[in-house]
Amino acid sequence: MQAVVGQQAPFDQGRQQLQLLAGLDVTAKSVERIAEMIGEDMAAREQVDIQRAVQLDLPMMIGPPIPILYIEMDGTGVPVVKKETVGRQGKTAGQPSHTREVKLGYVFTQTAWDKEGYAIRDPDSTTYTGAIETAAQFGKRLYLEAWNRGWSRAQKKVVLGDGAEWIWNLAAQHFPGAISDRRSLSRPRAPLGGRAQAVSQ
Repeated sequence: MQAVVGQQAPFDQGRQQLQLLAGLDVTAKSVERIAEMIGEDMAAREQVDIQRAVQLDLPMMIGPPIPILYIEMDGTGVPVVKKETVGRQGKTAGQPSHTREVKLGYVFTQTAWDKEGYAIRDPDSTTYTGAIETAAQFGKRLYLEAWNRGWSRAQKKVVLGDGAEWIWNLAAQHFPGAISDRRSLSRPRAPLGGRAQAVSQ
């Protein structure tokens, strides 16, 4: 219970919720420690799955064919505490960084197109993932999510992203044969464009 309330709100608020709802007297520090301990355990288990995905030691996914599977990638800066940016160059020359880049991924299938040609997403087959990590690490994470959502069963595979070089290098490395579309990520239209390939080529 401490882990659940600890990941949803400030730790002291979690402590108050446990007192109110369960009559448990715990400290905010206890909520913090338990939430962080379970979070670290979950992250370690996730890394094992990610390494298995890269080594192609994944169980075969059985199920009906998926008409179209989308994989979206992007990155954005998020504010962090000073100790997270020590030694990192900011956007302005000579200034320290105030943010770290979090990489975001979104894997979904679709059921149909709307009148304007936008994909209607299948809410039961949607996964979000994100982390502050290198592009190489994130590519493995996103590949695992795509595999779990039916990559091997998809009849058409589409990678969506902006013009960032890391996105298209990951597309070529982890999602070969996918159609690439470098348009807006907010509402994908019918897939257009060529095969995914590294920008440097």
